[in-house]
Parts: sequence; structure tokens; C-alpha cells
Amino acid sequence: MLAPSVGHYQFLRDDGQPLDFQPGQFIQVHFAYADGTATKRSYSLATIHDHALDAGDAVEIAVSFVPGGAATALFEGLAMGDHVTGSGPFGRFCLQPGDHNGRYLLIATGTGVTPYRSMLPLLGKAIAERGVEVVLLQGARSPAELLYSEDFEAFAAATPGFRYMPCLSRELPEQPHPDVRQGYVQQHLAELAPDPARDIAYLCGNPDMVDACAEALKAAGLGMPQIRREKYVSSK
Repeated sequence: MLAPSVGHYQFLRDDGQPLDFQPGQFIQVHFAYADGTATKRSYSLATIHDHALDAGDAVEIAVSFVPGGAATALFEGLAMGDHVTGSGPFGRFCLQPGDHNGRYLLIATGTGVTPYRSMLPLLGKAIAERGVEVVLLQGARSPAELLYSEDFEAFAAATPGFRYMPCLSRELPEQPHPDVRQGYVQQHLAELAPDPARDIAYLCGNPDMVDACAEALKAAGLGMPQIRREKYVSSK
């Protein structure tokens, strides 16, 4: 478990083929409700993508558990070696090779932070080669719910140009570092002074957060091509 209500899962394709992807993409897991109706759920790939994935390389996802949820029942019932049916990868929530911005603003709540974990090697390359700055605002209620925080803290410590700002709405750590904030990510976005001349923003997570931050970024002058977003909806 990554957090009290979030599980971390690894999967391999069972046909001997690689499941490579672009950082930021997602897969879909297909299953059926109790009445037999087919359905599916989308999960961003959390794997730190530092090489081309080959056959036998696992991919990782984070799954939020929703009480009474059909997908929750599926994942809670999985044992090591069990199979699920999936498709993908899909999506364009990725870093673009044509970007010439001076800074990335990465904003997430909940499992919406998983794409940014997969992007870390590409972000490191952009910092080294283009001198780009990167700020990650990760929202959670408590330190225990900051998914993959150890990875982001380690990357920030090793990578000048990468700033990690956890925003905690209910509980702060006993000894918060200077970039920890109390409240919601949308409350602290203004502190970063979004700049249409140099910023590209990525928004992923709770729909209300995504909408609020998108409006704030537009009010700051960012155009639609500079605001890239995905919304995560917890569904039964």
C-alpha cells in the first residue's frame, strides 16, 4: 500500500511482448460489474521511465480504493500472478519534444501524481540540456497520503532546478522542510507567479482542483496550449 487507501500494483504482459509507453500515458483495465455489464478504468503509468521497456519489464500503477467500488473489489481480490485484461497505452499527457519553455509547473492531487513520477528522467534531461526549471505541487491531506514522495524528495535533492512543494490540507509533518505548505495546491499556485512568457503547466487529479488551477492559470495569462490537463474521477 502506498497510502491507507491507495495500492501500488505491478503488471507484466503475458504474451511475451513489451508494454512500453511515453511518460504521462495511461492504460485501461477492463472488467465487468456484478451484473455482467462490461466496464473499464484508466490508470496512469507510474513506472520511472529511464529506458525503453522490454519484454519482462513490469509497469506500475497506483489504484485508489473507493468503498463499494467495483474496481476496488477487482484489485483487492488480486493475488500474486493473477491476470487482468487491459489495453493501451493511451493519452497525450506527455512532455512534448517541441517545448521551448523556461519552466514546467506540475500540479497534482491523489493518484494524479503518478505521471510525474514516470516523467522524472525526461525532466532531468530537460533540466540538464535546456536549463528548464521544474516545480511540482503535490496536494494531499496528510504526509502518509503523499504518494511517491520519497522519489520526488530524492530527485529534488539530486537535481538543482527541480523544486518539490507538498501542500497538505489537514496534517503537516513534525519537521516540515521549507517548501512544505499548508492548504490546497490551488491556494499556493499564485506564490509561483505563473508566467505566460515561460511556463507550461500540467494539471492532473481531482476535477475541482484541475478546473480551479486552470482558471487561475488562464487569469495569469497562460493560453490553452500552455495548460495540459487530465482529470481523475473516482467511480464505482
